[in-house]
Amino acid sequence: MASRKNFGIPWPECNDGLFYDDVVSPSDAGVTLIHFYSIKYNSSAPLQGWLQRIKSGQITVDGRVATDSDSVLRVGSKLVYHRLPWKELDAPFMIEVLYEDDDMIALNKPSGLQVLPGGLFQQRTVLTQLQWESNNQGSCEMNKRSHPVPVHRLGRGTSGILLCAKTKVARARLASYFADGTSHIGVKRDTNQEIGKIAKIYRALVSGIVENDKVTINQPIGMVKYPGVAKGLYVASQLAVFIEPGKPALSVVEILERSIQENSTLVQVKIQSGRPHQIRIHLSFIGHPLLGDPLYGVGGQPKCLDCDIIDESFAEDGGYQRPAKPVPGDCGYYLHAHMLSLSHPITNELVEIIAPLPTILQTVEEAEEDSLSC
Repeated sequence: MASRKNFGIPWPECNDGLFYDDVVSPSDAGVTLIHFYSIKYNSSAPLQGWLQRIKSGQITVDGRVATDSDSVLRVGSKLVYHRLPWKELDAPFMIEVLYEDDDMIALNKPSGLQVLPGGLFQQRTVLTQLQWESNNQGSCEMNKRSHPVPVHRLGRGTSGILLCAKTKVARARLASYFADGTSHIGVKRDTNQEIGKIAKIYRALVSGIVENDKVTINQPIGMVKYPGVAKGLYVASQLAVFIEPGKPALSVVEILERSIQENSTLVQVKIQSGRPHQIRIHLSFIGHPLLGDPLYGVGGQPKCLDCDIIDESFAEDGGYQRPAKPVPGDCGYYLHAHMLSLSHPITNELVEIIAPLPTILQTVEEAEEDSLSC
């Protein structure tokens, strides 16, 4: 195990922008430039936003800056849209290393840091810091292995253990561990039985007092249309119009501590599947949303779901304004990937990893032990 414990480079004020390449297919030949972008990439910007981007010289056709939005496209023409650099929202950059060997690395991801590029965050991500750190190790080290890459995701507001692979073999095997756990959901078996080669345990602080000491939640999770989320929002499957039908999901919740005074409950959650936002959705489904969760309310649904209302105004770069309603990446809740055990992807040895708990997710006893050890 490496002696290095932390790494991170401060974020530049602005990112480098992005370039999006397209080649005109036969089916798109004959349409206008503005029709191509406003229809194919309508989730990126409204019509007027794409007109502004063309006017600003951000789109080239076969290497030449496009000035006429009504120009007709030809088969095989190369289109390039340049998204100008922008200042991303504040995000932490220092990352703690919990475990590392030649095949994988486990990080303690801070809350507020996105794992992979997407939406407003294209540079301020865990992946970027991993790439920068790998580059800083020198060309000799880089020749030995590829850049480490995350093999699963944690929500931006979720902290704790994030597993990353250093080699192609480790990446494939670790990814199969996560997929295997999810694929077994729905099969009749004892919920205490271990499934697959990986187990994940989270800590969470939920609103209200959970009465039962242990709760098993197997509510399927599907996807609905939601303003500000191009691909749709994951929710607890009920009678509704879904973009993606509900898929099996299983969470086992154990109560650690109840606070009548704060009207909250500290829980431990073991998941045997990895649906997006699963813990947030499942706990809200049983009537106990994560304390401070801006998005999910009771029932595993968003607090506001007015899908037909779309803001057609656009921001300075031509894209949509930041949604006024909460979106999945918004923070404020308390969820921490606390413990992970797995069979090593190469040696098959048991590896157990623990991410230290934030103070707010400690029991009274754990907090007292911490204070005595200081």
